[in-house]
Amino acid sequence: MTDFPSPDELFARPFFFVGIGGSGMLPLAQILKGRGAVVAGSDRSFDQGRTPEKFAALERQGFELHPQDGSGIISGDQVVVASAAIEDTVPEISKANELGCLRLSRAELNSILFNTSGAGLAVAGTSGKSTVTGMLGWILEATGREPTIMNGAVMKNFVSPERPFASAVVGSQSLYVSEVDESDGSIALYRPAVGILLNVSLDHKSMEELRQLFGDYLSRSRISVINADDEEALALLPQAKEVITFGIEQEKAQIGIVPGSIAEGPVRQAALVVDRHDGSQHALRLNMPGRHNLSNALAAIAGAAAAGIPVAASVEALAGFEGLARRFDIVGTNHAAITVIDDFGHNPEKCAATLRTLRAHEGRVLAFFQPHGYGPLRQMGAELAQTFAAELTEEDILLMCDPVYFGGTVDRSEGSERIVRLIEEAGGTAEYIPARKAVEDRLTNLARPGDRIVVMGARDDTLSEFARRLFERLS
Repeated sequence: MTDFPSPDELFARPFFFVGIGGSGMLPLAQILKGRGAVVAGSDRSFDQGRTPEKFAALERQGFELHPQDGSGIISGDQVVVASAAIEDTVPEISKANELGCLRLSRAELNSILFNTSGAGLAVAGTSGKSTVTGMLGWILEATGREPTIMNGAVMKNFVSPERPFASAVVGSQSLYVSEVDESDGSIALYRPAVGILLNVSLDHKSMEELRQLFGDYLSRSRISVINADDEEALALLPQAKEVITFGIEQEKAQIGIVPGSIAEGPVRQAALVVDRHDGSQHALRLNMPGRHNLSNALAAIAGAAAAGIPVAASVEALAGFEGLARRFDIVGTNHAAITVIDDFGHNPEKCAATLRTLRAHEGRVLAFFQPHGYGPLRQMGAELAQTFAAELTEEDILLMCDPVYFGGTVDRSEGSERIVRLIEEAGGTAEYIPARKAVEDRLTNLARPGDRIVVMGARDDTLSEFARRLFERLS
C-alpha cells in the first residue's frame, strides 16, 4: 500500500467500481459519493436486468452507470475498484491496465477510509458481522456520535425513499464503523481503535489460518472486545492488549446477561443486561429473535462501551433497532399462518443459528438453501450437510438448487446434489431441484398451515425477490 497516493490526493480523483451493486462495493461507493467524490460503475446484474430497482435508485442518487464493456474507463486518472480475484480479461480491467489506472480492491479502499478516520471500530468473526455492525452503528447514531458506517447489508433504521439500499451511512470522519473480512485475508489491512471478535469457526479458510488472522487482528487493536462464550475466540485473548469480554453463558464476562432473565419470542426477546464493571443491570428489549442475536446485541453494547458509550444508553438505543434486510427478515404471514422468512444464512454457523431460532417455536420448517458458489460448497459442504441433518427434524424438509453462478472459470464439477446425498446419509430429508422456478413450485405445493418457509443464501440479491414472490403465491 506504500505506492498509493495520500488520502487527500486519492479521494480527489474519479472512482469507477466494477460490480458497483455488490454488497461490499455499494456501501463504499455511497460513502465516497457522500464525501464529494465522483463515482461511476458497472455491474453484470445491471447488464442482465437483475434487481433493476437497485440500479434505478443508484442513478437517482447521481451514480453514472455503464455497461460492463469497458466504456466507462476513459482516463488514467480514474481509480478502479474491483475484486482482487477478477480476471484481467474483464473489459474494464483490460482497459484500466491499458490506461495505467490505479486499481484498488474493495478491502484496500475500505481499509484506507478506516485507518485514516479518527477512530476505526471493526467487527470481525465468521458470523454475525453485519448485524453487529448495524447495531453498533445505530447505538452511535442514536447517542449523537454521527458515525460513518460501512456494512454488507441494508440497515433498516437508515432506509429512506431516497436511499432504499442503505448499507452505508455517511457521517463524520471521526468514527468509522465497519465489518472486516477474514475470508480473503484482508482483515490484516486494518488497524482498529476497537476490534470486536464475535466467533472463530470454519468458513472460507482452515481453522489454523483463521486463528492466525484473528489473533493478529486482536494484537493490532487498541481495545479488543471478545466473545467469552466462543472457545476459539476466548483462546486468542492473550494476544490482545486491553480487553472487554461479553457473553450470555460465561458468568465472568464483563458485559453479560442476568441468569434466568431471558424471555424469548418468535419475533422479539428481552433480557437483563449486567455490566459487571459496576454491577448495574439494564432491561434490554430486542426486536429480533434468537440466542445468537442476543449475543450480537451484547457485542454491540460492549463495542460501544469501548468507545465510551454507557451501557444504559446502548440498551435504550437497541430497543429501537429495526434489524437488517435478509437477516431473519420476515416477509409476511398469510391467512393460513404460513410465514416466509428471507435470510442470509450461507455457512454452517449462520444456517445453524437461523434453524435453531425457527426450531425454538412450533411449526414445520421448509428450508430452501441456494449455495453462494461452487468453491465455498467444496470448502464447507460436509459441514453444511451435518448442520442441516442435525438442526432439522424428521418432519422438516430442505430443498437445494444449484449454486450461484454468474459466469467465470470456476470448477463446477461438484454441486448441490452431493450435499443432498450427504444429508440423506446422515438421516435428514433433502431434495435437489436444480432450477429455482421448480423450487418455488415445489414449496408452494408442500406448504401447509403453520409452516415456516426460510429462504437462505448469499451473493444473490434476487433471493429476496424469490421470497416475496413465494409469499405472494401463498397469499
